[in-house]
Amino acid sequence: MSLRDTFLALLVPIVLGFGFVIAKPAMESFPPLLLNGLRWSLSGLIMFYFFPFPKKFFKQMIIISFVGCTLQYGLSYSGLNIIDGTSATLFVQAEIPFGILIAFFLLGEKPPLKNIIGLIIAFIGIFILSGNPNLDGKMIGVIFILFAAFLWSFAQVLAKDVSEKIGGLALTAWLGIFAGPQAIIASFLIEGNTFEFIYNATPKAWIILIYLGIGMNVIGYSCWYSVLSRNPVNNVMSVLLLFPITGLLTSIFILNETPNTYAYIGGAIIISGVAMILINKRKIFHKNI
Repeated sequence: MSLRDTFLALLVPIVLGFGFVIAKPAMESFPPLLLNGLRWSLSGLIMFYFFPFPKKFFKQMIIISFVGCTLQYGLSYSGLNIIDGTSATLFVQAEIPFGILIAFFLLGEKPPLKNIIGLIIAFIGIFILSGNPNLDGKMIGVIFILFAAFLWSFAQVLAKDVSEKIGGLALTAWLGIFAGPQAIIASFLIEGNTFEFIYNATPKAWIILIYLGIGMNVIGYSCWYSVLSRNPVNNVMSVLLLFPITGLLTSIFILNETPNTYAYIGGAIIISGVAMILINKRKIFHKNI
């Protein structure tokens, strides 16, 4: 990667890791689906004016926005609303080993032995972390996060080709326009009282929402898809090792969480497995996805 792309890529896990965790207190006012819908709507409305409508990729945009934005973040926020931020941040790392499985089953790529070992180590860490007493009675939240991690990896495969064709900024802009209404409608049907939630939201929740829309989407995802459009996926994914560090620090210092032994041991094993996968010259995904 060029020096500019390296800088942009390193910015992504810092912006996203912080934003993912601080979404938790915002859900005291906005339920998960509504928070997600407002976030994507905000970024879409800010950005779409500057980019032509991607008519040729209409079907792909519908699918990517639903899988990678509406459904994925709906599940992520629902899981985060149930379990602690520390555990959620670590479970999200499953997106990397899931990426290997997706590449194998959908793209026919046989992973090297090093990646297989890393995958096994990461899932051992996930198993240990899932035994955390803090998660007793909250396994549905863990399932939501893990399924969301799978969907995120899948969405990156779908988004790679579109980002190369229309550019990362345009992709982010129109994902917001497509995903925002999807999530808000889902919120109205599932969570109800949509307008009441918006009317009664606290100033703190609105500030967090603005950060999610501008910080995570306009800045974070624009950087991510821009770098992704110019570089192989496997080269870019390595920066995600910074995500749990940012997320854990935010959980500790912003949410005042205290990780226990399960979190430290399980988290260390997960990150070790992910590092073994990513710090690898061979490809996790095919270069021409």
